[in-house]
Amino acid sequence: MSPDLKTSDAIAVAPPRTPRLRRAIIIGLTLAVVATAIGLSVRAYDYHRLVKWTDAQLIPTVQLVVPIAGTGQHAMTLPGRLDAWISAPIHARVGGYLKSWNSDIGTQVKAGDVLGTIDTPELDQQYEQTKAGLVRAQANARLAETTDKRWQNLLRSNSVSKQEADEKSGEAEAARANVLAAQADLDRLAAMESFKRITAPFNGTVTRRMTDVGDLIAANNESSPALFTVSDTSKMRLYVQVPQGYAASIKPGMQVSLNVLEHPGKTYQATLIGNSGAVTQASGTVLAQFEADNPHGELMPGDYAEVSMPMASNSKLITLPATVLIFRAAGPQVAVLGADNRVVLRKVHIGMDLGDTLEIDQGMEPGDRIIDHPSDSLMQGDQVRLAAATEGVPHDQPHQD
Repeated sequence: MSPDLKTSDAIAVAPPRTPRLRRAIIIGLTLAVVATAIGLSVRAYDYHRLVKWTDAQLIPTVQLVVPIAGTGQHAMTLPGRLDAWISAPIHARVGGYLKSWNSDIGTQVKAGDVLGTIDTPELDQQYEQTKAGLVRAQANARLAETTDKRWQNLLRSNSVSKQEADEKSGEAEAARANVLAAQADLDRLAAMESFKRITAPFNGTVTRRMTDVGDLIAANNESSPALFTVSDTSKMRLYVQVPQGYAASIKPGMQVSLNVLEHPGKTYQATLIGNSGAVTQASGTVLAQFEADNPHGELMPGDYAEVSMPMASNSKLITLPATVLIFRAAGPQVAVLGADNRVVLRKVHIGMDLGDTLEIDQGMEPGDRIIDHPSDSLMQGDQVRLAAATEGVPHDQPHQD
């Protein structure tokens, strides 16, 4: 057999492999495409879950508070200041040196009690000189009257002229006037002498002593401090600055309760005796004055007091916690949850700041849904969700390849 014949027979006998290989390639390509499509689908699904979860995290979660409308009456705590019913700073009316003092701070005194004594040697000499001047004026007056009587007798016998008799009568009348002037001057100095004794003007307590033995006393000097201060503390005056919005609640016979720091837990009562009837422009308040009995002297002048005042509530007032406020350039605002859970910023007016709570008199309605603790970045129309809502938020982290 020839070589050419053997080769052709071998080719004829070998099985055809091309269709199988093509089928295998097609199947492999198909599987690869399916695997790629599945992989892309999984990645797209995870990507959309991640985007949805991320978007959900960008929506702020908020909590709501329910506003309370004002009804009936409530008590409002305001700062107050206590003063003595009467307080008199006592200055010197005569100059000299303090000789002695008899009453120190805290001493209970009666009207007329001597608090101190001033040594006034110059005044004493003037007083003695004026007394001598009065005696001289009285002697001159007696002599002038005697001379006048004699000249009147001489006039009846025509021994002297009427002109001379009238002159003697005028001299006698002038002498009597000099006596009156000397007596008045002596009385004035006698009154000044009485001012050497510094006395209490009324029953009370010595609350200040600003002098000591040997001090130089300047009379009628407004710049010098008072020597003593006497205060009547049997009852006290309580002064309270009431905000303008509650001025209508100040009525005759109004009763308030007060507490002072030195007697914690003890409550005192006071009764309204008047108010200023005008609003102070600087503070926007009305000054109210109350009377508080103080029979045991427990309340002291200058005390700071916490005053609980019954106030008629305004039906238009809305009470909110202070945590709802937003302070920006536009003024105080409150974030309200509107339709579709979108933020609506309301400008409000604070009628009364009570510390933890606020009374809003403009800008709010009782049915508003108020956002508590709003973030500084919260803007008008922002989408928010309630703290209890979980819609749109996945419960697990999205899978990432």
